[in-house]
Amino acid sequence: VQLQASGGGLVQAGGSLRLSCSASGRSFSAYTVGWFRQAPGKEREFVAAIRQSGEPRFYADSVKGRFTISRDNRKNTGYLQMDSLKPEDTAVYYCAAQAGADVTLPNYGYWGQGTQVTVSS
Repeated sequence: VQLQASGGGLVQAGGSLRLSCSASGRSFSAYTVGWFRQAPGKEREFVAAIRQSGEPRFYADSVKGRFTISRDNRKNTGYLQMDSLKPEDTAVYYCAAQAGADVTLPNYGYWGQGTQVTVSS
């Protein structure tokens, strides 16, 4: 499956962005979709994941209550709604897909190219 992340940009602290992850190729609905982010000089970290059917959903503690992951299997697209953004959310955000069980580790088989999110204070 090929993934394309989009929707990043520059936003002020407290603002919102919605990232999209468009998939093509093999059946999107067969995969767990995850979002990861990587800030300069830091390791790639888990943000959120959603199972094939839409439940359950998983969130990193740092984004819980502010970010919402969702998917539309009819449109082969995953989403990450990011609200109450903070400067520490600044990073390149990647979407990924996998058929495995562990959703928090960056060992997904398929990755998008990343989209930059910058939150100004």
